[in-house]
Amino acid sequence: MTDTTAADAGGLRLPVRCGVVGGGRMGAGIAHALLLAGCGVILVERDEQAAATARDRVRHTVEGSVRRGHTEEAGKVMSRLRAVADPRDLSGSGLVIEAVPEDLDLKLVTLRAIEDATGPGAVIASNTSSISLDTLAQALARPERLLGLHFFNPVPASRLVEVVIAGATDPGLRERAVAWVERLGKTAVVVKNAPGFASSRLGVALGLEAIRMVESGVASAADIDAAMTLGYGHPTGPLRLTDLVGLDVRLGIARYLEGELGPRFAPPRLLVELVEQGHLGRKTGRGFYDWSEEPA
Repeated sequence: MTDTTAADAGGLRLPVRCGVVGGGRMGAGIAHALLLAGCGVILVERDEQAAATARDRVRHTVEGSVRRGHTEEAGKVMSRLRAVADPRDLSGSGLVIEAVPEDLDLKLVTLRAIEDATGPGAVIASNTSSISLDTLAQALARPERLLGLHFFNPVPASRLVEVVIAGATDPGLRERAVAWVERLGKTAVVVKNAPGFASSRLGVALGLEAIRMVESGVASAADIDAAMTLGYGHPTGPLRLTDLVGLDVRLGIARYLEGELGPRFAPPRLLVELVEQGHLGRKTGRGFYDWSEEPA
């Protein structure tokens, strides 16, 4: 892979070389989208074993895309990926997307490491679903290079990316970010920095109310989800989506939004109990549904 970045058309083409930090389901999905768009990708994980696992995760999704009709061979797509454990390998990347878990301290440390590893022209994006971009920008010596690129799970199938503009974000990054999202085959919605942005704020409100309905015995999780998919045309019900996102992730976002926006985002007791019991959704095999027969 080269260290060059595409500078034509005002930088509206995706950089030739991109980085993703965090190789979980979300990070692997983001790497997958960048690879299919033709980018070389450096995927950074905490150690060599985690990096190898992340590479396998990306390969699995790439092979799925090939089976669904992507014209490029999986081997050729995967040849553009390097999974590593050293953030310094991000040097030369034109865009680096942070996709570590939704923990403020971890994200601040990660963003500092990304800035230390990249050149001054690199754009740094956070995949945070709720944490203030203004707060995250405080980790950087050059906060104008930071914006939010909030992808949705599962990334390969999702058509949406939320572009979040922080107070210090270089105004020119808005146009570039929207163009990059379009080149990934997705649609960008642009929002100002605010608690929960647009998508998480609305999605969490719906999900928490659905959990309260299960808690009070209004209906089963499956029936509540069916009401939203069949009655309102949602592609996935709020409880199944909570399982896919992770109950722990949803709980963390709810607590953050409760602190920022008030008690209407207070997490239901049932959600807290399930997380305490280790039932986090698909990744643990159980949440509001039984996922034990499906791959994590």
